[in-house]
Amino acid sequence: MKEKINVMDYASLITKALPKGILLNTNADKFNAMVIGWGNIGTLWGRPVFHVYVRQGRFTKGQLDQTGEFTISVPLDRPDAAINKICGWQSGHMIDKVQEAGLDLEDAEVIRTPGIRQYPLTIECRILYAQDQDLTRIPEDIREKMYPQDVEGTYPMANRDFHTMYVGEIVDAYIIR
Repeated sequence: MKEKINVMDYASLITKALPKGILLNTNADKFNAMVIGWGNIGTLWGRPVFHVYVRQGRFTKGQLDQTGEFTISVPLDRPDAAINKICGWQSGHMIDKVQEAGLDLEDAEVIRTPGIRQYPLTIECRILYAQDQDLTRIPEDIREKMYPQDVEGTYPMANRDFHTMYVGEIVDAYIIR
């Protein structure tokens, strides 16, 4: 069962959950969930939106570019450490995260990308806009910390790969019960 929600009523919970890790889900070649700690919920062009940032070398980026949609899955309490470890440190290129992390998928209502029962607050989004970062416009201290040129792009945290920002229009939101 899905309980429809006004996602903006949960903006504070989502914002507090982000630094601990929420899941960005894609579903092109296969379902994939990636832990994100950066994102924004708000309004743009008069529409409710969720911004996500994905590094160039990520499996998730190719999936987003292919499908033009994603779901966000947010835990209502603490994130599951085992799920976050697998979805945050392993690549969807190499493993099936549904199987490895024991994810229980829940069909979406409007788009094709499922949500995850273990992280029940679900936001369905269609991409309205994407923009690559211009590293020359990022302050030097942030650029050096987050984009060190001597760290391979396969490292899941700070590495040389810059991000693409995706603005997803929120087309549905609910809590999986």
